Amino acid sequence: MATTGPERGRPEQADTLEPPTRTLKRAVFFGSATLIVALSLWAIITPDGASNAIGTAVSWISSGFGWYYFLAATLYLVFVLFVALSRYGKVKLGPQHSTPDYGVFAWASMLFAAGIGIDLMFFSVAGPVTHYLTPPAGDPETLEAARQAVVWTLFHYGITGWAMYALMGMVLGYFAFRYRLPLAIRSALYPLIGRRIHGRGGDAVDLAAIIGTIFGISVSLGIGVVQLNYGLRFLFDIPEGVAAQLGLIALAVLMATVSAVAGVDRGIRRLSQLNVLLAILLMGWVLVLEGPAQLLNALILNIGDYISRFPAMTLNTFAYDQPVGWLNDWTLFFWAWWIAWAPFVGLFLARISRGRTIREFVAATLVIPFLFTLTFLSVLGNSALNIVRAGNTAFGETAMNTPEQGFYGLLAQYPGVTFSAGLATFVGLLLYVTSADSGALVMANLSSRLPTPITDAKPWLRIFWALATGLLTMAMLLVGGVDALTSATIIMGLPFSFVMFAIIWGLYRALRIERFRDDALRTTLPSSLSERTGALTRGHAPGSWRHRVTRMLSYPGRRAARRFVDDVCRPALTEVAEELREQGLDATVTEEPDDRVDIPHLSLRVPMGPEQGFAYRLRPRENQTPAFAIRSVAEHDTYLRMEVFLPEGGQGYDVLGYTRDQLIGDILDQYERHLEFLRLHREVEPGQVLPDHASRHTDAPPEEHD
Repeated sequence: MATTGPERGRPEQADTLEPPTRTLKRAVFFGSATLIVALSLWAIITPDGASNAIGTAVSWISSGFGWYYFLAATLYLVFVLFVALSRYGKVKLGPQHSTPDYGVFAWASMLFAAGIGIDLMFFSVAGPVTHYLTPPAGDPETLEAARQAVVWTLFHYGITGWAMYALMGMVLGYFAFRYRLPLAIRSALYPLIGRRIHGRGGDAVDLAAIIGTIFGISVSLGIGVVQLNYGLRFLFDIPEGVAAQLGLIALAVLMATVSAVAGVDRGIRRLSQLNVLLAILLMGWVLVLEGPAQLLNALILNIGDYISRFPAMTLNTFAYDQPVGWLNDWTLFFWAWWIAWAPFVGLFLARISRGRTIREFVAATLVIPFLFTLTFLSVLGNSALNIVRAGNTAFGETAMNTPEQGFYGLLAQYPGVTFSAGLATFVGLLLYVTSADSGALVMANLSSRLPTPITDAKPWLRIFWALATGLLTMAMLLVGGVDALTSATIIMGLPFSFVMFAIIWGLYRALRIERFRDDALRTTLPSSLSERTGALTRGHAPGSWRHRVTRMLSYPGRRAARRFVDDVCRPALTEVAEELREQGLDATVTEEPDDRVDIPHLSLRVPMGPEQGFAYRLRPRENQTPAFAIRSVAEHDTYLRMEVFLPEGGQGYDVLGYTRDQLIGDILDQYERHLEFLRLHREVEPGQVLPDHASRHTDAPPEEHD
């Protein structure tokens, strides 16, 4: 695999899952690659024609679909909050027994850095200054305009956009790690079109995701090229122009290629953590020099304004007096940009969030990056406004008309500008590269058929997408600079916004299945308890309460576990399978060796035609003996548990020490629960075929992917 292993919760037997080959989705790859190369060459050969066509398309979209972008962005946010706050929030992005692959800091760093690029520095000064000098409503250069200026910037970088990332991330993580479907956009449509996601419909969805992604990333890279080009001129007097920008694109593509090939752990994670630390240092530098007290007061005011004004801003289409130019340059562009980035960032976030609950994932995605973004924009934006409001109109005009100069112009107001400008250039380069390498990795994975969700595409494919992104960025810069990139994003984000609504419907239908599982457990619990309580009335025989106490206080070793498998597990599963076969069912018992503990895994499987089959698996797990055990415990003393695994993952309980009758009772309890689940599901969703958790990528049992 490309990854070297997570900080904790490393999947057991992960090294056995490395696929022998990773194949190309030919329709997705050649279709998207041909379109991107053709558009790039068209823009390079006839820049005027490309510019006119892009302008016409943007005018049509803004006049006919401007309202739609506002409504869609709001509905995405409402749905994400609904899922996180409902009973579905406790569902994990993976089997119930899975644990997170990354620690909190590494995870939070990648959450932030994957979704924010160098554009944060670009707009942290240009945004507030522009909204202050030319607000969408009201008089410019007033106290109210200053308050609106920062809040509009926070709004465009706020939880509405991060909700789009959260939506895609939880959808992809849920279907990939819980249902064993590919980590691809098409998987989210399984509840709607079933196995047809592996055909042309799925190819079309993934192709649209790649097109939107590469244009979204190209905006960041185009902004980064312009920003870094000016930074090099500011620091080293390197002239601005096409030659320098092409050199920067080549450098970024090279660094992105090295990082993307290195993989998530060795490349992207380390760059992400470094990004966060250096960005905090840069923000702290401005905070200290401008005056902490005033900026912290402004930060608290901005938070209050954002919270109080957000409901009105989120659906404010300015219907009675529309500032069309402002809407195209800001709100419509940002919503289209977030949508374009959503497949790429969402897929990457899903890739690093296995084992998190939906509620935990949504809370972290909406809060952690936004808190940093809010603080960064408030500190930098209010510092810039202080300079403009103090009478420096030249700085204000520069920041508004040439945004790439605004950030460096702000740093030039304070001592130590060589250090701060150098740091800003380095941070910008890292943010630039992090966006490019994450995007190359994700687009390569989208255009590959990968046997497991934790497998990455071949290195040559990641290199290709890094080069393709650089080519498109260069082409759009030749057409019309950053403006051409922003306009192209508004166009390319529209088709995928419709796909996102289909994804919402697919996720909702799948989550209802989770409710059916809970309801099935509740409705079958009385019969399960009646059999268990009956077992407690048999005096001192095995199955009595004294036997139960003995089992709870014992910590059996391998010899006892092997004896339990031979005397209880194998006979119990075989007996149940024989009875089910007599009833006309094709029940089978299989065994798989486990060299680590020399105790086999036993499985009882009952196929059910088009319905999701039943599988009851007993798997040995070795654990450290607790210090409170009655017997003496050595430093490396361990004991064995025989844990139950079902199609949806590990159930977390141990049956070692059960009698044969008790184990048979547990098997039948789970079988009855499965039948009740299918009944409930069929009553509400007639005709829908459920994904078979246990047979997506391979014939391996579910937990071996975790």
